[in-house]
Amino acid sequence: MEAKKVPAPEGPDGGWGWVLVGALFVCNSLVFGLMRSSGIFFVEFVQYFDESAQSISWISSIGLATQQFISPLGSALSNAYETRVVVMTGGCLAGLGLICASQATSLVHLYLTMGVISGLGWGLVFTPMLATVMAHFTRRRTLALGISLSSVGLSSFAFNPLFQLLVEKYTWRGAILILGGLSLNLVPCGALIRPRRRSEAPVEVRDALVVLGFGSVWSVEHFLFPLCSRTRPAARRCPSWFQRVSSHLELPLLLERPYVTYVMGITFINVGYFVPYFHLVAHGRQAGFSQYQAAFVMSAAGMSDILGRVVSGWFSDLRLLRLIHVLSLWVMLAGIFIILLPVSSLNGSYPALMVTSLLYGFCSGALTSVVFAVVPNIVGAERTMGALGLLMLIESVAGLLGTPLSGYLKDVTGNYVASFIVGRDVPHPRHRHHYHPAPLFLLSGPAAPPRTSRKRRRRGRPFGDGTDEQPDEHEGSLTPHVPT
Repeated sequence: MEAKKVPAPEGPDGGWGWVLVGALFVCNSLVFGLMRSSGIFFVEFVQYFDESAQSISWISSIGLATQQFISPLGSALSNAYETRVVVMTGGCLAGLGLICASQATSLVHLYLTMGVISGLGWGLVFTPMLATVMAHFTRRRTLALGISLSSVGLSSFAFNPLFQLLVEKYTWRGAILILGGLSLNLVPCGALIRPRRRSEAPVEVRDALVVLGFGSVWSVEHFLFPLCSRTRPAARRCPSWFQRVSSHLELPLLLERPYVTYVMGITFINVGYFVPYFHLVAHGRQAGFSQYQAAFVMSAAGMSDILGRVVSGWFSDLRLLRLIHVLSLWVMLAGIFIILLPVSSLNGSYPALMVTSLLYGFCSGALTSVVFAVVPNIVGAERTMGALGLLMLIESVAGLLGTPLSGYLKDVTGNYVASFIVGRDVPHPRHRHHYHPAPLFLLSGPAAPPRTSRKRRRRGRPFGDGTDEQPDEHEGSLTPHVPT
């Protein structure tokens, strides 16, 4: 069947889309805001279960890794079924996991409930909600995403002292039970997604369009698994299982050096990215500060995170530097401030720790605004979805191992200094015995995508107007160019 050239549908840029922005705002608060603020329970778990910091760290790591690993599944289920059903199911799982975690009697129970079950729910909520909001906006997409994603920093600011208050008043069990009930608000957020409108006339599946993230429009035939047709010979009806998986996940990308180099760099960054969020409160209390002082340090980092996301987006849109260089700059600065976090509190100086945490929060928020925006510049807009799925799958390994490694170093050294330092530097693959910052690793490959990648960006758009994309003109923008 010949591909029909259909103009890319534009989002309404308003209306019900702003309601969904509010829903995504709440979802981000109850997913990533809650994950970032879970360090409040770290000290309580260590004291109650009398376990090592490494063992306790696996709770948050399993939850984070599960959320990242399941995100591609959430996208696939949303395309196969109604997005609202997937998000509402994820909200139920997220709340159920936390409610069950409040009755845990061992770390294994917390691994399974707060880690696996809640992590599964978070993965089913975030990616489908994000894609739904992006599909409702075109010209104001960056503004809509900026508003909805800013809730991560805002919730980090509010949740840390709130969680500390709940722990003091209801113990950690009561606090987690309340959070489980609070997480059930993800269900009505998913219910706000309107069901897909069914076309009155029958439409060929191959002619259907799917509006995906980063403004790209694909045919269902290109995005979903190849469908079995009754008109084809029996030997050609269904490709092999591996071919179907390879087509869906864009596995050939793993053979391309620029993409693999970038994924490796982001994976190394992810090893240490969440270390301060999980251990900064415990470090503050070990440094001699009160419970609320330690919690407020994390809250301050959350507030500066909001500003960092906005400034990073504005600076990137100026196009003074390429996106990969902007990302490397923010990662370098974030790594420096991770090292300074334990150093600033060596003399018991609370203002120094506060200032350093503010600077780290700013840089960590700034880099998160750029990480995913670099991907289309490397692989092309037509392969962005598959590339993002592989990226999240691979970096989930780093999310799983990062905080337990830092917890192990705390158990060995007795403090969190080594934990924060290792969260900064990662081993360079070409020099096993030397440690280099992740930004230098990033600059080694994706900074200059090869000509083949640029050709792919200009060819093979399943549905479009046939015009070529101009990568040099739009490269460095947070929103890739889409022909109209």
